Amino acid sequence: MNLSVQPSTQLQSANPADWPVAPGWQPLVDAFFDGARGQALLAFLQTRLQAGTAIFPPQPLRALELTPPEDVRVVILGQDPYHGRGQAEGLAFSVAPGVRLPPSLQNIFKEMQRDLGVAFPPFPNPGGSLTKWAKNGVLLLNTGLTVEEGQAASHAGKGWEELTDAVIRHVAEGPRPVVFMLWGSHAQSKRAWIPSDRGHLVLTSNHPSPLSALRPPVPFIGNGHFSQARDFRQQHGY
Repeated sequence: MNLSVQPSTQLQSANPADWPVAPGWQPLVDAFFDGARGQALLAFLQTRLQAGTAIFPPQPLRALELTPPEDVRVVILGQDPYHGRGQAEGLAFSVAPGVRLPPSLQNIFKEMQRDLGVAFPPFPNPGGSLTKWAKNGVLLLNTGLTVEEGQAASHAGKGWEELTDAVIRHVAEGPRPVVFMLWGSHAQSKRAWIPSDRGHLVLTSNHPSPLSALRPPVPFIGNGHFSQARDFRQQHGY
């Protein structure tokens, strides 16, 4: 029996040319990878790939491919990709079709159902892929964009944070008010890049992980972020 990971489930290249993004993001992405921090990140990824390390997801910039900057209405910010085989698909909290829902995503759906009264059919329908959200203006971004198998936060501090800082700044300095959902301390560290005078709605709470979803100071379950985002978007004519 061949138990090898299919090529589409993990990173195959440390060349950003293999990671498509929407045209509106391209100058920002190019500027990052042309700089010293971006070059160091690519060298690190190449070294890890040459060592045979399984790195997820296969397309680190998929959030920037599916959600152009001009379409962003909501930003959901997490920590880093899922580190289990076949889970991460390049969108924060989203898993590939057919993959069992991770506990964090279960809690997201649980809070949506509590907050909005939205009933979700049982797994695997509709499943845990959030690509539909991404294609409808929800930027599903993590603070770090790659991770090694079985090693949470293994690529934290390797350079991705500089790029995701730039992405948040770009959205926050844009022409329209945006909802920012910052879940967990890693995500909340980005709050410094969101001006307070641009009319954005910034929502913060604990991460939806079972380790923190019900704990103070702001439990994820019961945070009401989805109804606040809905009301805000309706007020702004979205």
